[in-house]
Amino acid sequence: MRGRRDWLAGLGLKALVLALGLALAGAVLAPAHAAEKVTVFAAASLKNALDAVNAEWQKEAGKETTASYAASSALAKQIEQGAPADVFISADLAWMDYLADKKLIRTDTRSNLLRNRLVLVSAMPDSKAVDIKPGFDLAALIGDGRLAMGAVDTVPAGRYGKAALEKLGLWPAVEQKVAGAESVRAALLLVSRGEAPYGIVYQTDAVADPGVKVVGTFPEGSHPPIIYPIAITTDSRSADAAAYIEFVKSAKAAAFFKAEGFTVLK
Repeated sequence: MRGRRDWLAGLGLKALVLALGLALAGAVLAPAHAAEKVTVFAAASLKNALDAVNAEWQKEAGKETTASYAASSALAKQIEQGAPADVFISADLAWMDYLADKKLIRTDTRSNLLRNRLVLVSAMPDSKAVDIKPGFDLAALIGDGRLAMGAVDTVPAGRYGKAALEKLGLWPAVEQKVAGAESVRAALLLVSRGEAPYGIVYQTDAVADPGVKVVGTFPEGSHPPIIYPIAITTDSRSADAAAYIEFVKSAKAAAFFKAEGFTVLK
């Protein structure tokens, strides 16, 4: 009987040692597995197109990505604070320059990827097309409602929108009507839900939401060119980051971006 108890005790000890060994192995292997993924921080307006690109990358290369979408300003600040991003795609040049000035991107990997347009959208069924130009009475069009747009001090789409409204002489009349949102997609949602009758977003956002329609396009000369740069972060440890960027710049990926209304830059 005692021998049986000793045998069972020995078996329990072996099981405990095996369990500890497996746990330690998992702890060692987990970072290695995580390192196989390319972590991408990308502007919120890229979500639909980049999700499709990432799915194709996984299909073609057998590699996985983890994508985090938000306003470029928020993502740049997260990278500055040490967030583990391998690739950053900004919705404007300014926030990429911000990271470059702090030596947080590898400048030799930086390039301009895409271009976008700025539009006025509405979800109201009776909204009509308008001609956006100097003298256009945007304030009267909005009425007692709000104009949804990205936060004008930080969100690229908001900054482009404010620049265009100032250039056209429309800003003073609508400044108090602006509903600033944390990202361009958040501004789009305000319009789509009917919480704001009109909003200023990217052309690609309007394509992404069937609940809204474009009622006007801002003249290109009314704001700085809307350019999306891409680069690898300085702290990236991903062996696949460079290959991922090459795929994002490929003709196959270009088809997905064009389908969402982006202009692909060469």
